[in-house]
Amino acid sequence: MSSNIIAVADSVFPSLDPAKEALSGVTSEEFRMSADTSADSILAVAADADALLVTYSQINAEVIAGLNNCKAIGRFGIGTDNIDIAAATEKGIKVCYAPVYCLDEVSDHAMALLLSCARKIPFANARAAEGRWEMPAVAPIGRFRGRTLGLIGLGNIPQQIVGKAQAFGINVIASDPYCPDDVFSRLNVEKVELDDLLGRSDYVSVHAPLTPETENMFNMDAFKKMKNTAFLINTARGPLVEINDLAKALDAGEIAGAGLDVLPVEPPEADNPLLGRDDVVLTPHTGFYSEDALLDLQTTVATAVATILGGGEPKYPVTPK
Repeated sequence: MSSNIIAVADSVFPSLDPAKEALSGVTSEEFRMSADTSADSILAVAADADALLVTYSQINAEVIAGLNNCKAIGRFGIGTDNIDIAAATEKGIKVCYAPVYCLDEVSDHAMALLLSCARKIPFANARAAEGRWEMPAVAPIGRFRGRTLGLIGLGNIPQQIVGKAQAFGINVIASDPYCPDDVFSRLNVEKVELDDLLGRSDYVSVHAPLTPETENMFNMDAFKKMKNTAFLINTARGPLVEINDLAKALDAGEIAGAGLDVLPVEPPEADNPLLGRDDVVLTPHTGFYSEDALLDLQTTVATAVATILGGGEPKYPVTPK
């Protein structure tokens, strides 16, 4: 067994034992944990490490420049927008991630937010707790069957949503210029342009990556194109939605409500305009979570890092786009 050093920039896991077990064939039990998420703290443990594991910390060009022996960066998650992929690639560091670890969880959570918003479950629960056992308080509520769900993106997670929505009798349309037409056909999903989707959908669920082009894509202009009875669901990335515009759109009746698992700033600051609203359902970035998913996540990423350290190619490599 070689004695590779594994640095950990940050961790949300109760234990890293599953990752250690997956790496046990290529490294000793020495895992170096960063004291905090600053570049200096990360480099204090990672400068001479053979691999770096990260969840939310920013692994930018500055950090990557200070990695003197690193062969692999493993990101515990689906996205890699917190890693400078180009800088890592230029330095010969392979980046891997877990793009399919929580497909069930996030797609279930998106549907749960949709159902909760449209049926006004949290609002009704709060009224009932106040002793208001009355149907008129939640009116109006529409029927799901015959309504239209618009998916922004038709990747792995939204593909899982399709069948779940269709089981409720909901028609599904999607906007994704990168998804092959045969996927739309196979799932019985109509391919539409973004503006058409916004105008036709009763529920809009966001599944786009965060890029300079998609940041704040849901702003006042987008909300004005939506039905005033529509609901917005976001389980992707917080900065895709301009929250001040969303609050203004809700106040103006441009849309009916929103269900968000992600926000631009997490945890939200006290002056976040979406806190405490009856027409917004917030969950604290828990869409990915289940005990099963966390085990899959650690095992998938750590196994990929072990493969790289052993001279192989990971199953899910990340390269500059």
